[in-house]
Amino acid sequence: MLKYTRSEENYLKAIYGISQRSDKGANTNAIAARLETKASSVTDMIKKLSDKGLVDHKKYKGAELTNSGQEVAVSVIRKHRLWETFLVKHLRFKWDEVHEIAEQLEHVHSEELIDRLDAFMDYPKFDPHGDPIPDKEGVIEGRSESTVLKEISVNNIARIVGVRNSSNEFLRFLDGIGLRLGTQITVVRKFEFDNSMEVSTHFKSGITLSDQVCKDLVVQPL
Repeated sequence: MLKYTRSEENYLKAIYGISQRSDKGANTNAIAARLETKASSVTDMIKKLSDKGLVDHKKYKGAELTNSGQEVAVSVIRKHRLWETFLVKHLRFKWDEVHEIAEQLEHVHSEELIDRLDAFMDYPKFDPHGDPIPDKEGVIEGRSESTVLKEISVNNIARIVGVRNSSNEFLRFLDGIGLRLGTQITVVRKFEFDNSMEVSTHFKSGITLSDQVCKDLVVQPL
C-alpha cells in the first residue's frame, strides 16, 4: 500500500466514518465539522484526494471513497483500534484516555509492526469501546444480535458490548456509575415521562439512565 500523509489519512477516515451513517456521501460541511477545519480547506483536500484516485466527488452528491480510498481508511481504522486495545489491555490506560494517543499511533506506516501487534494480542476482534477491528484483509465482522439498551424490555438482561458515543466525558460518566464493557444490566423500569430507565447490575441497583445514555449503550441481549 502506498504511503499517504497524516492529513490525507485523516480525511479518508473522516469520509469513511460519515459515509457509514449516510448513503449520500460525505458533504463538505460534515467533513469540516468532523475535522474541525474550514470548508475551503476541505474542498482543496477533496480535489487532491480525487486526483490521486482515492475519492470520487460529484457536485451536490458529496465525497465517496473509491476502493483504494476505502482500503486506506480501513487500514487506518484497524491501526487505531489495535493501538487502543494495546494501550488498555497491556499498558493499563483507561478507555477514556486512549483515543488521542491512538490518533497519533494510527499513522505509523510499518505493516510488519501492526501485524506483529495484532498477533501479540491474539488477533482481537473488538477494541475497548466495542468497535470491531478490521483484519489484515480489511474485513470487518459485526457483533451478532447487538442492539441499544433503549430497545431492551423491562425484566430482561443484556451485556454491554459497546458504545455509540466514545467521548471522554461519556466514558468517564459510565466509569463513575460502574458500567463497563462486559457488565450485565437488568432493566428494572422504564419511565414514560422522559424515556429514562432504571437498571441494576450485580454490584449496584437503582441506577437511572437518561434516554440519550440508553441510546448510546450497545448491548447484547442474554
